[in-house]
Amino acid sequence: MMRSLYAGVSGLQNHQTRMDVIGNNISNVNTYGFKKGRVSFQDMISQQLGGASKPTEEVGGVNPKEVGLGMSVASIDTIFTQGNLQTTGNTTDLAISGNGFFVLKKGEETLYSRAGVFGVDSEGTLVNPANGLRVQGWMAEDVNGKQIVTTSATPTDITIPIGQKDPPHATENVHYFCNLNKNMSEIPENPTEDQIREGTWHTTVEIYDTYGNTHTMAMDFRKVPGNPNQWTVSVDVDPNSEFATNTRIGFGGTDGVGNTYTLNFDNTGKLMSVVDSAGNVSNEEGEIVLQTSFAVADSNPDENGNPYRQTFNLNLGTIGSMENTVTQSASKSTTKANYQDGYTLGYLDTFNISQTGVITGVYSNGSTRTIGQVAMASFTNQGGLEKKGNNNFAESTNSGMANIGESGTAGKGAILSGTLEMSNVDLTDQLTDMIVTQRGFESNAKTIQTGDSMLETVINLKR
Repeated sequence: MMRSLYAGVSGLQNHQTRMDVIGNNISNVNTYGFKKGRVSFQDMISQQLGGASKPTEEVGGVNPKEVGLGMSVASIDTIFTQGNLQTTGNTTDLAISGNGFFVLKKGEETLYSRAGVFGVDSEGTLVNPANGLRVQGWMAEDVNGKQIVTTSATPTDITIPIGQKDPPHATENVHYFCNLNKNMSEIPENPTEDQIREGTWHTTVEIYDTYGNTHTMAMDFRKVPGNPNQWTVSVDVDPNSEFATNTRIGFGGTDGVGNTYTLNFDNTGKLMSVVDSAGNVSNEEGEIVLQTSFAVADSNPDENGNPYRQTFNLNLGTIGSMENTVTQSASKSTTKANYQDGYTLGYLDTFNISQTGVITGVYSNGSTRTIGQVAMASFTNQGGLEKKGNNNFAESTNSGMANIGESGTAGKGAILSGTLEMSNVDLTDQLTDMIVTQRGFESNAKTIQTGDSMLETVINLKR
């Protein structure tokens, strides 16, 4: 009879533990990144009143007679199912769609979290503003003018250099693609101004010098009289400048050449060859690049006292192609596309974070630059992580070591900027579990009450 009392006590104690977990789940129903807990029960050791016996020739086998001694908590599991995603519009709010954790640092201690409520502190470091933990990742390094992120390196603090200067970049490449109207009028000898205007396709492209000053590169296309598929082109950077512009095919420099070149098309409108003013010809398949130089005003002269000249590559596309190149067809002359890679001085205005965690800075001059990348961690057994409070977890002996890398690899999910993961607690389930737990607690209490009543009956036998 005493066994039933102690069995009831174990039931009371462990149902109270389950109620504690349910209460914690409900209290965190609106906690970003929270993962609910679940209690599993198991029976305790049983007292054997009679052992089992195997069948004999006379009788069959007998099962053992055992009385259970109560129950205990088998496990308290953390359930890492995906929580719903809530859009916030704040760039530094990050959510993980799929598996994985953000990596945070507190001194030398490394913690992991699903809650991406992040912000930037006074030093530009990406942190959790609630506790100051620093978000880990990789900062981009400048390699030959390109920003490279090495994700195989050890993660470090991420710094967003708000207000950082982006120095001016001189134009190095201009890609110019257009169509020339086959039916455009030829310019006769001794033309009038109207005839020159009607027979010229005039285009302009803005380029930049090393100071970030804007210059206008003008190109005038004119049909060659007597040759139906040939055009002459004059190039002038700053047309009113006292210094001439030079253009030459290839990369041999621009000394001794003029500012014109000739385009030759075949009968299908495809570009066949280009000839510069020095007679250099480009007629092989591949991209056509003309080196173009112009004088930069108000700059230090060279060793010969001549004004400093800036050189850039003028790319006209691919010979023999109708895509992304200069063509000739019986339709209106248009500039299909042009591109140049120069820009003036700018400051970091804002930034965005991609699904792979790459942080890209957007500058006031229109340029973009990779700043860094947010790291993610995954575990062989994420259920083995230890809760450290503040929505953080730490490694344990049964979680396995953290596999830190970029999102989208090795089973890691995608990072969503401007979004937060909500708690995965389902109130309907929790309230139902609360009812079941309450009934279990009451039933165990009733077991104790009934056992006490039976003991009282036995004691009263003496009266």
